[in-house]
Formats: sequence, structure tokens, C-alpha cells
Amino acid sequence: MSKYGNKKTELYGITFDSQREASRWLALKALERGGYITDLKRQVPIELVTGIRLPGSTRKRPAIRLVVDFVYRDNKNQLIYEDSKGMETQVSKIKRHLAKALHGIEVKTV
Repeated sequence: MSKYGNKKTELYGITFDSQREASRWLALKALERGGYITDLKRQVPIELVTGIRLPGSTRKRPAIRLVVDFVYRDNKNQLIYEDSKGMETQVSKIKRHLAKALHGIEVKTV
């Protein structure tokens, strides 16, 4: 059992982090087949802050990324970013805030 109660789910050879995410994937695939959305992608990383080397340190700090569950184009050709969330965490809220503030990317939670 995971920390937040989600259950890994496999569909058509793809492993999803939760049943909610797998279910949303099926719904989005149906919309894509129907021509309502295009360019559906999953697990898309967005670099929020580049990696840095702190003064006096030999190690580089890695970049901070938000990995969104789905990205697609709607019928108005706008990019839509979606994350399937059963449990909202402070880290996910902060990362979504940074995505909006730094890159103008609004991430919908479903």
C-alpha cells in the first residue's frame, strides 16, 4: 500500500500510479479517438528551476521539475496540462504555483 492509498494499475502494458490516473487516460484516449483532443502525452516533465551549483560545493543541485500526468491540445488548439490527484500535498501545490508564476502554465487537477 502506498503512502496516499493509491494503487498502481496496469492497462494495455502501461503502468499508472493510480486507478484514477488510469481511468482518466482511458477517457482522454476516447476523446482523442473522437477528434475532440489531439497530441495526447503522458508523464510530461516541466522544468521549474534549473539545476545549480552552490558556492563552495562540488555537487550540483538537480533541477526542480513538475511531472504532469497528461498534456494535450483541446478543440481550440490550446495546450491543456492535467494532473490526477487523489491527495493534494504541499509540494504539489507549490510546484503548480511555480509553473503558473514562472511559465504561465495552469495545471488542472482532476
